[in-house]
Amino acid sequence: MHRRDFLRGSAANFAALAPWPMEFKQQKRSPPAPARGIAHFGDPQQFSFDWLKGLAQAKSLTAYSEPVAPLPAAVQKLSWDQWQSIRYRPERTLWCEDDLFFRIRFDHLGYTMKRSVRMYAVERNTARQILFDPTLFDYSRSGLKPGEIPKQLGFSGFNVLFHTNWEDDRAVFQGASYFRAVDASGQYGMSQRGLAIDTGMARPEEFPDFVAFYLQKPAPESTLLTVYALLDSPSVTGAYRFIIDVASTLVMDVDFTLYPRRRIERLGIAPGTSMYLVGENDHRVADDWRPQIHDSDGLQMHTGVGEWIWRPLTNPAHLQVNSYLDDNPRGFGLMQRDHNFADYQDDGVWYDRRPSCWVAPKGAWGKGAVMLVEIPTIDETMDNIVAFWNPAEEIVPGRDYSYGYRLYWCRENPFASRLGHVQATRDGIGGIVGQKRSEFSWRFVIDFVGGDLPMLVASDKVRAVVSTSQGQVQLVSARPLLPLKGWRAMFDLVPGEAVEPINLRLFLQLDGQALTETWIYQYTPPPLAVQRSYVQT
Repeated sequence: MHRRDFLRGSAANFAALAPWPMEFKQQKRSPPAPARGIAHFGDPQQFSFDWLKGLAQAKSLTAYSEPVAPLPAAVQKLSWDQWQSIRYRPERTLWCEDDLFFRIRFDHLGYTMKRSVRMYAVERNTARQILFDPTLFDYSRSGLKPGEIPKQLGFSGFNVLFHTNWEDDRAVFQGASYFRAVDASGQYGMSQRGLAIDTGMARPEEFPDFVAFYLQKPAPESTLLTVYALLDSPSVTGAYRFIIDVASTLVMDVDFTLYPRRRIERLGIAPGTSMYLVGENDHRVADDWRPQIHDSDGLQMHTGVGEWIWRPLTNPAHLQVNSYLDDNPRGFGLMQRDHNFADYQDDGVWYDRRPSCWVAPKGAWGKGAVMLVEIPTIDETMDNIVAFWNPAEEIVPGRDYSYGYRLYWCRENPFASRLGHVQATRDGIGGIVGQKRSEFSWRFVIDFVGGDLPMLVASDKVRAVVSTSQGQVQLVSARPLLPLKGWRAMFDLVPGEAVEPINLRLFLQLDGQALTETWIYQYTPPPLAVQRSYVQT
């Protein structure tokens, strides 16, 4: 799925506005004052989160209705560049006339954004629909003519602005149930979704939509913004509440209730979506001048029993779906650990600044699995990584399912353990330099830093504990890595002519105590002919 199909860059939405034209009749007159704020609202209606849940439940008892309203021909024909050139007028943002810490900017339909989303402003317990108005936008660079824009067109999404910078947004909700946010760097990266259905299965994935948003007017000087959303799809409806706290680490407190229309085989809770093309441990696509290209480089998990796990991401040759069973997980997330510019050399999209997103469940989620889906790609605009919680309980109609969690859009995991953590994973051909290879082997090199590792000395009997689901492990070692004040673990894997995926685990241990998080990996050996080509007789 292309990120451009769902998400628009934030900075493009602002530009200097052309001056309002002067009017002349008998004499020169002053120009009319430009409108400020949202001009048109619908009739007021009562609103609460319970009311939204009731609406979602009622909709689940009716047949799903596919949105069919076509876009005007001129809007349908917009190119990516034309669509991006449509500017929302800054003086028309929601709450711009109020002395608040937040304002809302709305997004235009067009390009691949073909479904209108209803927007409501909520004050106290009353909601009023925000009606689309072409005067909210500047079309001068898009090629669109004002007469081609119907007043009932609608919006495709919205951006959250914060008082520290009224131009660059801090979060955006746009496209299906996708949304994303930034940390202190202000750089967007991976995305989250409200829900995932049948991801990584043989049949097409279902993408639920947020069909309506309710924007609660914040209190003066409050850094909290509450957004409600109504979700709809052929399989399920849902009522969501997001409480957004803007800071260096932006936090979203999420609560929602689902009402299935039919049985759902694979439900994805708190799904994160990211991109991994090339990294230190995967050079399958190796035709780019940049050494690394990814929004996230690993899946981190904190299990119900307290184990910290790091799974480096890959760009596989074939679809990979892995389930990591757990009971009441403490957290998981797609993380970007490498923030060293030299490792990317990209001064255009700044992969070294991409934020991570950590999911912290509220309450007990029970049994299930963190699922990781890795999809082959040759294009960095393709979001090919998905991670989510898949509950073990059966999801059937006639019941409701409630979940709560917090999302931390961050540079570093705010709940990081005191253990050493994986700094880098590298791999390549195994064997001993200068000696003939009697069998094929593949070498793995894992660097750990942090925790108690800087206090250790070379004479400490640190041991790399390695296990594999298949094949043999050889040449296991652990030694200090002085330049990083850490330790390096190395081992060779001999697949034994296996060609199916092999699962690996490793951590560092001293006197029976774990020094580091657990590194896990899935390695797919090359075809037998390739393996045999490395053997020297």
